[in-house]
Amino acid sequence: MEIRVLEGSIAEVESDALIVNLFEGVTSPGGATGAVDRALDGMIAELIRSKEATGKLMETALLHTYGKIAPKRVLVIGLGKSGEFDLVAVRKVAGAAVRFLRKKGVRTVTSIVHGAGIGGLTPRDAARAVVEGTILGLYQGDIYKTSEEDSNEVEAFTIVERDRAKIPDVEEGAREGRILADAANDARTLGNEPPNRMTPSILSQRAREAAERFGLGFEELDEKRMAELGMNALLSVAQGSAQPPRLIILRYTAGDGKPTIAFVGKGLTFDSGGISIKPQEDMHLMKYDMVGGAAVIHALRALAELKPDINVIGLIPASENMPGGSAYKPGDVITCFSGKTVEIITTDAEGRMMLADAITYAVREGASYVVDIATLTGSCAIALGNDFTGIMGNNQELIEKLTEAARSAGEQVWNLPLPPAYKDQLKSSIADLKNVGSRYGGALTGGLFLQEFVGDIPWVHMDIAGTAYTSKEDGSGGAGYLAPGATGVGVRTLAMLAMRLSGRSA
Repeated sequence: MEIRVLEGSIAEVESDALIVNLFEGVTSPGGATGAVDRALDGMIAELIRSKEATGKLMETALLHTYGKIAPKRVLVIGLGKSGEFDLVAVRKVAGAAVRFLRKKGVRTVTSIVHGAGIGGLTPRDAARAVVEGTILGLYQGDIYKTSEEDSNEVEAFTIVERDRAKIPDVEEGAREGRILADAANDARTLGNEPPNRMTPSILSQRAREAAERFGLGFEELDEKRMAELGMNALLSVAQGSAQPPRLIILRYTAGDGKPTIAFVGKGLTFDSGGISIKPQEDMHLMKYDMVGGAAVIHALRALAELKPDINVIGLIPASENMPGGSAYKPGDVITCFSGKTVEIITTDAEGRMMLADAITYAVREGASYVVDIATLTGSCAIALGNDFTGIMGNNQELIEKLTEAARSAGEQVWNLPLPPAYKDQLKSSIADLKNVGSRYGGALTGGLFLQEFVGDIPWVHMDIAGTAYTSKEDGSGGAGYLAPGATGVGVRTLAMLAMRLSGRSA
């Protein structure tokens, strides 16, 4: 889809549909919506009087213009209550609007910058959110459907801004929004691939293709090299599978002497649970156990275009977890890359084993910060539901920066504790650690396990078990821009965190 920014009057730019907006409770439309209303002889005001347009968040009302203005139709989208309006609302309304219009067969869309006027947002931030919501909202995850029932596509989306002084900021915001949303959508596509078409080797190849396209450094460690290094935790997870594991390494280089942040993403392309096999119900959803890795790949790809002044290394330990004859077993003791020994209590706590070796690699690479992202524990999803990513870490400043980045990205996170007393649950009588604690506080003991491999480096763990995918059209929280399948969670948060750590804000 073509994204453009155009200086001019919204009533004079031709399109199949123009998007304007309305706050809840407004009785007389103002600003750009008011200008369109006047050109339409009060048609929007009549919608308000008849209560067909109330301004409720994501509410839609469609008008045909009958040649009175250049756009053929006008869509009035609700912004919700003015006191609750923010960038999240902008993404929601932008996504909901274009999804509605696509169903009407609209091909070309013009829009105002929601929130840049009375909404109080900066033109750059508002434009970025409009473009993000639009591109995210048009994504469809039905990548292997052969039917063309829903083949309508929006071909062009144009932001129209009358004020020439705002154009540079609107253009920059639209550029950033395009980069971030395209990256998130590509991560969604990786996550939506079926496991027979997304093995560790295929994931590595897709990472290589992204690196070549966007100018990132790429390296791949195969099982032989990992064995030489002593990455037995990662290798143990892969033992039961016919598919060989990989450690995928991506690098964005800003320059010598710059700090380095390491993003570590779990890339388990299918999780049967291994010998501790999962129940049949919903096991097909375990193809999403690699979306943390997908988020890291495409956060790096976005940063290659945004160009922050910080070095970034992306590490994606990739494997399957299968119950083959050579699979690792409950009771095994594994010596990790760090030298620590781990007693296996359940083979279904495999993600932390993979991450342990990858985090150790990041530490030995001299990372200044480490952030890992993983579908780690069902406990986190039970605690926080499907709308909040659990975060925990050893450095409050980094936690706060990640929280700010998530807020800017419109992704909700919740800071969970790492209680030192809970470390007792990980004590083993035969090894340094057990790979799980009790059933209670499982998300926290998962974080405490990973902390053992970080040392003193500032670190944050993101548990995306509840936010990695959705079965609903808008997501459980009514995001307005999600389709069933992988959500792309974390891509934009990680990218914005790197920008903030470099001293820039996207």
